[in-house]
Amino acid sequence: MTSRKPVQSWLTDMDGVLVHEGVPIPGAPEFVARMRASGKPFLILTNNSIYTPRDLQARLTRMGFDVPEERIWTSALATAQFLADQRPDGTAYVIGEAGLTTALHSVGYVLSDYEPDYVVLGETRTYSFSAITTAIRLIDSGARFICTNPDATGPSSEGALPAAGSVAAMISKATGVEPYFVGKPNPMMMRSALNTIEGHSESTAMIGDRMDTDVLCGLEAGLETILVLTGISTRADVDRYPYRPSRVVASVADLLDEV
Repeated sequence: MTSRKPVQSWLTDMDGVLVHEGVPIPGAPEFVARMRASGKPFLILTNNSIYTPRDLQARLTRMGFDVPEERIWTSALATAQFLADQRPDGTAYVIGEAGLTTALHSVGYVLSDYEPDYVVLGETRTYSFSAITTAIRLIDSGARFICTNPDATGPSSEGALPAAGSVAAMISKATGVEPYFVGKPNPMMMRSALNTIEGHSESTAMIGDRMDTDVLCGLEAGLETILVLTGISTRADVDRYPYRPSRVVASVADLLDEV
């Protein structure tokens, strides 16, 4: 690996890195506390667009984390920022929850099913056949198709749940139109996060638990990439990919002395 500048800012995934099925990973609350104490900018990232940063802050607080709301960056926020840059004060038909609708309202978007500029698909636990039908018809009529993240499934205590990527595939099959995915592994998610904390790629590290999202988009954004083994990808998985993380550690607890 080529030498890099010392880490001056941190980006870290949430699920599989800091928490697992609603339980904090050992050492993770201490790692977040040290990031805060260091004064270095950081963001906690998630592809989940269901919750607002305030919602996620409350959930993390209950698990023993002390995280300011502004240190949480979701695919919903990245999507709203992208749309505001592309078409300011536009309109969108949205399938999603409060995390997505709140983010779009905050950038001046109007949510409408009348000739919207975009159909925006996010995560929800109550996908409606009627809403999906409306989305298909609006895309057929010329609305641009955006999806917050490509994840096909999401975790739950009972097993896998269908996620936004699966519903996007259904809409694409019906319309022949592929969505533009904003969340990981699109490096745009990383760049929008870097812009938010005014970080620089050559001195920022991305911590994640998935080779196919966290490591990939961190690599494509020019960041140092650190794979932790407390989530999806295993040490054996690393050799199956044509790219590698900068390094592999057991968990964020191994990074405490570096913050």
